[in-house]
Amino acid sequence: MKTWLRGFYYSFPVQLLFLHFRKYQVLLLFWFILFSTINGTFMKTFGADSLYLAPEYLGNVNAISSAIVGISVGMFIMSWNIATFVLFSKHFRFLAATTNPFLKYCINNAVIPLLFLVFYFFKAYEFDHFKELIPAAEIFFLVGGFLSGLIFILAVSFIYFFRADRSILRRMMPLISNPSSYITHLSPIKEVHHGGPLINVEWYFESPTRLRHTRDVSHYTQAYVDSIFKRHHFAAIISVFIAFLFLIGIGFFLEQPFFQIPAAASITIFFSILIGVAGAFSYFLQSWSIPYLVGLILLLNVFYKLDWIDPRNKAFGLNYTNKKERPAYTRETLLEMSSAANVEADKKNMIAILENWKKKQDSDKPVLVLINTSGGGHRSATFTMSVLQHLDSITNGTIMKRAFLVSGASGGMIGATYFRELYLQQQQGKNIKLRDKKYVDDITGDLLNPLFSSFVARDLIAPAQKFKAGNHEYVKDRGYAFEEKLNQNTRGFLNKQLKEYAADEKAANIPLMFFNSVVTRDSRKMIISTQPVRFMMQGWQDTTRMPGMDPDAIDFASFFAKQDPYELRMLTALRMNATFPVVLPNVWLPSDPVIDVMDAGLRDNYGQETSIRFMEAFDEWIKANTSAVLILQIRDRGAGAWEYPYLSDDISDHATKPFLLLQHNWFKMMEFFQNDMLSYYADHEGRNVHKITFQYAGGNEEKKAALNFHLTKREAKDIMASVFSPYNTESSQKLLTLLNVKPAADRIRVE
Repeated sequence: MKTWLRGFYYSFPVQLLFLHFRKYQVLLLFWFILFSTINGTFMKTFGADSLYLAPEYLGNVNAISSAIVGISVGMFIMSWNIATFVLFSKHFRFLAATTNPFLKYCINNAVIPLLFLVFYFFKAYEFDHFKELIPAAEIFFLVGGFLSGLIFILAVSFIYFFRADRSILRRMMPLISNPSSYITHLSPIKEVHHGGPLINVEWYFESPTRLRHTRDVSHYTQAYVDSIFKRHHFAAIISVFIAFLFLIGIGFFLEQPFFQIPAAASITIFFSILIGVAGAFSYFLQSWSIPYLVGLILLLNVFYKLDWIDPRNKAFGLNYTNKKERPAYTRETLLEMSSAANVEADKKNMIAILENWKKKQDSDKPVLVLINTSGGGHRSATFTMSVLQHLDSITNGTIMKRAFLVSGASGGMIGATYFRELYLQQQQGKNIKLRDKKYVDDITGDLLNPLFSSFVARDLIAPAQKFKAGNHEYVKDRGYAFEEKLNQNTRGFLNKQLKEYAADEKAANIPLMFFNSVVTRDSRKMIISTQPVRFMMQGWQDTTRMPGMDPDAIDFASFFAKQDPYELRMLTALRMNATFPVVLPNVWLPSDPVIDVMDAGLRDNYGQETSIRFMEAFDEWIKANTSAVLILQIRDRGAGAWEYPYLSDDISDHATKPFLLLQHNWFKMMEFFQNDMLSYYADHEGRNVHKITFQYAGGNEEKKAALNFHLTKREAKDIMASVFSPYNTESSQKLLTLLNVKPAADRIRVE
């Protein structure tokens, strides 16, 4: 038994495993990321696990998509083997005396890859069966597809290395035929070795089923052993370069659906390149790796400052070439914009629209409906779309006619904008059935795959490619990929410019929409609208009783008046409103100094702050012309801030909690604050304000849909069914009572 344990401990697979944890531990980080992603602990909110466990290709999860991911995982395994082989070869000199040393290394280095594959298949079955609702028979084909892709790329790789081995052997023959050049005791100069290997290997797998005792190669000169390994190193590095060229090619042809490989494949291939580059850096630069990397970053920063490279994302449709007339982003400019005369002019324009809205109502004093929809990625977009379809049904098709303004953030605004566009087309006589389930299915369409694929293949790897929007050129990046996929999912209906909605909004044929984003420089709100809204830049104030307050919001169209603001693409306005941190790039705007904006949810995730300021601005008109104001809030989480409590489950949380507390509870604090604001506003004589909430409140955290741009089949069904929850059914009854609508008996139900 003792002999067996010694043999096991000093076997090549076990010693290699120890070596990975002793040297170049950074290479294990890639495995840690993959394991954590599959487990659902790394980037869970971004839906990264679904990209791997249910990969989509050409809109479907099938054997082909799984095979492509299998190929990418095979490339990663080979890249990891190559990098570690290059770095560790000096510690296992005995392989130099074997045929196909790299193949034997891969066999003995298979412990971590095999553990990953077993773990992957277990999690994939669990995810596909219970979340994607895929039958067991289909899962079998998915596994088969993955294994086919994996085996294919491993076979191709080993064929390449077999050929490389034969080529190396031919080049080494002149040296081998002269023993005095590589055998120490035949050499005229005795070679002295300093130090020794980090591992002691007595046994290794010559093949997957055959163990063999290691051969003593101490009689070979160090130069001879190094020459053998270096030739293999060169062949290995060539294979990593081929993977790099493959990703560049994908970036150039990403417009074609055929080349839009699953995001998991793109990410894994990128990891393959990174691990290969990291190995090459460490091998060739040795202790100079870190200084070289720092120097490279500093050089790129110099190029950026000189405008030789520009990775910043732009607002498509906006004029960036008019550099002489860029607006000054200063306190004086914003104060001038929000002057009394400008505010009064914009209020007069808005009152005219309010009057147009009132003429279309059924009473002299109608209820003014303001729709607020929360951020929350696909789950909010799907829930918003489902709720609006339901409300259209129970109000006999009048909910959009009664609504005057829609505001909110991120996914909720995507769902509401699509529904409004469908309503507009219906008003124009198009054959649109607003309650058709296919439109909800459109919104549930995946956006993560093209986004991540573009990030890896375009943003990081491929040279810049350009496209035209209106009269201006822009660089294709993941922001562009997001817009193009959203456009495709919504049947091309949203491929419009802001100005194309102006006339219908002014005539009150459709509700107005305020698309907000947040200026990262100072957290001011950027408000995009087809109408001038400088009255939204400041709240009510009386300077005779309190200090004057600077504007905390900016009217986009007025501020960028000379940059063609109404040429902005609607898809871009939605993206600016939904700039999910990290996943989508911040959008930089042509001001002086330059500013950039990101997700509206950072400032007003529920849309209520915007609605309160609007009501405040038109308080007198509302009192004189309406019977009440209804804030109709559609939100992707339960009210009361009881969901997702910040728990301290382990000792590390006690160290990180002070730093992450604000981030974790940001939306909860926002809800408390906005509820206070509404209470203060409503508690005023003559203000008849009602609030009705529809909320998606899944069961426990594990069952609730993730906050990202991808939904599983089960999540989509859960969201659509939640419209008829007891809470939302009660909200529907309250809505009908307030609006004095009598629906058909079967239109309100609990499912």
